[in-house]
Amino acid sequence: MAELRLVSDRQAYGGDLVSTTGRDEIALIVGGGPGISASCARLFTESGMRVAVAARNIEKSALARLASDFDVQLIQCDAADPSAVENLFQTVDETLGTPRLVVHNIDGRSAEVFRKPITEVDPHLVLETLKNSTFSGFLVAQQAAKRMLANDTDVEHRGSIIFTNASAALKGYPLSGAFAAASHGKSGLAQSMARELMPKGIHIAHVPIDAAIGWEHEDGSRAHRLAGETVDDNMAHPDRIAEVYLDLHRQHRSTWAFEVVLRPWTENW
Repeated sequence: MAELRLVSDRQAYGGDLVSTTGRDEIALIVGGGPGISASCARLFTESGMRVAVAARNIEKSALARLASDFDVQLIQCDAADPSAVENLFQTVDETLGTPRLVVHNIDGRSAEVFRKPITEVDPHLVLETLKNSTFSGFLVAQQAAKRMLANDTDVEHRGSIIFTNASAALKGYPLSGAFAAASHGKSGLAQSMARELMPKGIHIAHVPIDAAIGWEHEDGSRAHRLAGETVDDNMAHPDRIAEVYLDLHRQHRSTWAFEVVLRPWTENW
């Protein structure tokens, strides 16, 4: 049995518990950090959902704040491990309820595999990139789809599955073959699932983000580790990305969007 550890309430971080009365919609975010995942967790909670965030490392300070300030449930999980993902969904089922909104927010890249000539990149790291991105996306979406298809209370909209992706889903850049392959694979997975599942009431959305994401640091600045500090909205704001995700989940089925490409107004594309 794969390792899976759960932080279930605010008391684990010294905070106060809040009532969940009336919060009957469950959201699961797979991939945890201070950017998109944290922004989604905050917004979804503020919108009345009960939220779980799954990550390999749930000890990050940004995640601890989600648990203490927003009653977000943290679950340790390796999303590239089939049994761990199955355990993750079982845990969410048992502790919160069946998720109706699932966000896969893992791109799989690492510094060792990114910006490397094709002749030099380590094949084992390429495989890890594919597993952490495309394969984990498949595992998460498979478990989500099984549960959503069983939802007979709202057959017009059984649930939403949203895939975060990068501009590498649309074009393969030089020196990033592994990341391009993973991103293209995730795009193909999402497109196939949309054609299969949207007619059955499950909204599939694919969101390539063509931007550096400037998330807010503890000092109030917004910056990206490679692109520096944000200037005049030149980087994507994770709070605004979260708003798009929530809007996608709430769309009427007569106008379900499949692919929404996000980029700042200054982005050269």
